[in-house]
Amino acid sequence: MRASEGALTPATVKKFAWQLLRGVEFCHASRILHRDLKPQNLLIDQRLRLKIADFGLARPFHVPLGEYTHEVVTVWYRPPEILLGSQIYSLPVDLWSIGCVIAEMATGRPLFAGDSEIDTIFRIFQKLGTPTEDIWPGLTKLPDFKPTFPLWPAQPWSSIRNTAAQVGEDGVDLLDKLTYYDPRRRISAHKALQHPYFRDVAAREEA
Repeated sequence: MRASEGALTPATVKKFAWQLLRGVEFCHASRILHRDLKPQNLLIDQRLRLKIADFGLARPFHVPLGEYTHEVVTVWYRPPEILLGSQIYSLPVDLWSIGCVIAEMATGRPLFAGDSEIDTIFRIFQKLGTPTEDIWPGLTKLPDFKPTFPLWPAQPWSSIRNTAAQVGEDGVDLLDKLTYYDPRRRISAHKALQHPYFRDVAAREEA
């Protein structure tokens, strides 16, 4: 990304997104949470093959859910449930991080580049709109939620540099599903791979 001054082609963004989701699908099928997905932990070779690295924060995933520390995931890629203090979380935390990574590949810049946890959550609210109980049941019970949080309206992806131009309408829909507030409604890696955004990629893989 640095070599190309952040200007990855739409086809390259899609290729990397597909490989990242395939890798995370494998991890999740093996009941492993990565918990620290970010560009610095993705290795790319000269043939543009992507490998997921640094499993230092990874943990086995069990049912029923246990408690985990919320001091995980580099803050720019940390999902709102963890930023708001939840210690009970699961596979959707990785999907939020993937959404952030895909958006960064498309724009050349981090999506929520906060300098602290509260700055990051406010940047999320400013982009996606301040959440409510209607769209995220249980929100107000999270440890660090404050009813005095500012109320911001949601902004379209077209307002974020060239995201919409890079990923198209299908890509924007996928980003919406990856960055859904309520983790219970966030798309899974398996379902994300079946999203229309990857229609042409899936066809090539099957061939």
